[in-house]
Amino acid sequence: MRYLILSDIHGNIEALDAVLAAVDPATCDATLVLGDLVGYGADPNAVIERVRSLSPRATIRGNHDKVAAGVEDAEGFNTIARSAVSWTMLELSPENTSYLAALQQGPQVVDDMIEICHGTPYDEDAYVFDELDALRALESATRPVCLFGHTHIPVVFTRSRQGLEVETPDGEPLWPVAIAEDRRYLINPGSVGQPRDGDPRAAFAIADTTARRVELRRIEYPLQTTQQKVIRAGLPDVLARRLAVGR
Repeated sequence: MRYLILSDIHGNIEALDAVLAAVDPATCDATLVLGDLVGYGADPNAVIERVRSLSPRATIRGNHDKVAAGVEDAEGFNTIARSAVSWTMLELSPENTSYLAALQQGPQVVDDMIEICHGTPYDEDAYVFDELDALRALESATRPVCLFGHTHIPVVFTRSRQGLEVETPDGEPLWPVAIAEDRRYLINPGSVGQPRDGDPRAAFAIADTTARRVELRRIEYPLQTTQQKVIRAGLPDVLARRLAVGR
């Protein structure tokens, strides 16, 4: 199976469309979406509708999806995130609000090799920032490869008998990860719509279970268009500025 992996789109339709133009979904057997379709960006309805058109094999909810759909309140969100999600709640169509509210909680097992979650397998809202976080997540994972999102930072944690290795992409547009049978992997593809690793390009991944390979990829998109939409929508200006620096 060959999967297109999308995470943390955050209402950025230009970034999502750039990804879909770079990798025709028809060349993949299925799409996996790791949560946070909305929040921060100015096109929540367009993003949801585009994702739905892909008929993903699995789509799990993120924390912004839950709050935007009214499943949870915004407690724990900072001022900027709270302002953006309040705007998103008013902007969403009733149909798309219902769609977000119905999204399932992670983790979800996809096949014998892959499971997906938003934060971690043991807590959908927990962040994986360091080795200790990664080890706890790997201990609770049930498949050799766990794909996660939430932090917006591409990273690969690999556990073997020798210990835990941490690798991050080096800026190349395609960064391959070979999946060894005697190791376990915790992989974040990065954020489609709001990268936070200092690289403003949209991030996504392709996972091929037959070839036992995950490719972390980057693609440029017209971020100035996205910035202008954010400002015109009346969302906080910082949400437009941060897109240009990938922070």
